[in-house]
Amino acid sequence: MDRYAVIGNPVSHSKSPLIHKAFSEQTGERLSYEKIEGGLSSFESDVRDFFTKPNNKGLNVTVPFKERAYALCDELTPRAKAAEAVNTLYLNNGDLVGDNTDGRGLVVDLEQNYGVALRDKRILLIGAGGASKGVMLPLLEANPDRLVVTNRTLSKAEQLVGRYKGNPDFPEYGDKVFSESFDALDEAFDVVINGTSASLSGELPKISPAIFSDSTHVYDMMYGDQETVFNRWAIRCGAKQTMDGLGMLIEQAAEAFRVWRNIMPDTKEYRSSLR
Repeated sequence: MDRYAVIGNPVSHSKSPLIHKAFSEQTGERLSYEKIEGGLSSFESDVRDFFTKPNNKGLNVTVPFKERAYALCDELTPRAKAAEAVNTLYLNNGDLVGDNTDGRGLVVDLEQNYGVALRDKRILLIGAGGASKGVMLPLLEANPDRLVVTNRTLSKAEQLVGRYKGNPDFPEYGDKVFSESFDALDEAFDVVINGTSASLSGELPKISPAIFSDSTHVYDMMYGDQETVFNRWAIRCGAKQTMDGLGMLIEQAAEAFRVWRNIMPDTKEYRSSLR
């Protein structure tokens, strides 16, 4: 039986084994999927050891290893190159290939599951860390009117935006992507996406509530069994709709499953049961 796993530290909380078990049962693909707690000092050797076994076919990578996985790969997909982070690993003729399915998961969840069209919309992305890096290219591919990246440290937002503004590899996005400081934000957006850990730390970003209006759709990449801290704030500020990242988790897993098995599972039925 083909074997897959998610590697992270910590990883005990991961729902990925439940999700992939459901996908394998739905599609009839015979595989096992488990959790591996990677060593903070031994991640690279943990990955290499995993792929030495013939039935071990793929790994998902979660925090804090996505950028280290990127550096480890022999080959990278275009979306992994753009993100400079990897969450999906597999072998191709002995070479370690890295992909990033996070952004695809976010866009599918927003557009297909929640019906929030991104085309021609004004989008604010809060945070310039690994989560935001992974979703930038798919968000731009959705053809918004503009995508503004903001971060507590403005230089990090500028650096992330600089990958697409003036880059000959992405000539079509130069006039759509911008960076702003927290203090400079004083207008409402159509879509606000939180890519920070605010809902884990309980510390909200010091941004004006003017970013929300009664037509703003708000998406927090974090999720839980209660409304996230960020989404509660957005509701108090009058946002139209709030969404959390559980659907993104499921959709990025489905895309990884497709990459590995060349079959796309149906996520709709599983979304409600996992919720």
